Amino acid sequence: MASKSKLQKFAELADNPIVFQKNPILKGKWHADYFKNNNPIVLELACGKGDYTLGMAKLFPEKNFIGVDIKGNRIWSAARIANLEGLQHVAFIREQIDLLYNYFEEAEVDEIWITFSDPFLRDGDAKKRLTSTKFLPIYKQILKPGGLIHLKTDSDVLYAFTKETLAEFPSSIVKDYSDVYAMQKNDELHGIQTYYEKMHLKDKRTIKYLCFQLQ
Repeated sequence: MASKSKLQKFAELADNPIVFQKNPILKGKWHADYFKNNNPIVLELACGKGDYTLGMAKLFPEKNFIGVDIKGNRIWSAARIANLEGLQHVAFIREQIDLLYNYFEEAEVDEIWITFSDPFLRDGDAKKRLTSTKFLPIYKQILKPGGLIHLKTDSDVLYAFTKETLAEFPSSIVKDYSDVYAMQKNDELHGIQTYYEKMHLKDKRTIKYLCFQLQ
């Protein structure tokens, strides 16, 4: 069977009730109108095919999970799996990360995961990194006080950049693992490996992790 075209996938996205595309109708209403519970909401930003969103949803049915990415092709793949596996506490948003405040009220989110996001290595691109000062105030606005942000990356540049940024931003680092596997910490991170993580491990890259809070 030939694979579906992007146009077919985008048409299916438009009809998928667990996908929200540039449509912030649930701001402040995720618990009441979508999940229909008061369980914690966990975001995965730049989720790609939703490896962490889907993996954590299976491990933690007592939490709600929302994957966010701008790439419709990736969201289609993630949403398809969620539908096939009947994961009713999962949703996806197709939108730019810097517009998150349009989708969530103040303190509506409990945790944020950033897994293997683009480190933007070219000169002048640092502000596009998801842990730059462009994004941290947005996370602070939508997170509950004390809400955790998790960063998992293979990039030495993004790892160092994040620590430097947090040193200048009101925050506290809760956990800092410079080598997740050498320190035998991946089980603590739920044992989930994204597509990119598996690829990086084959290339013998070091996986790093930070957990932090914004004050």
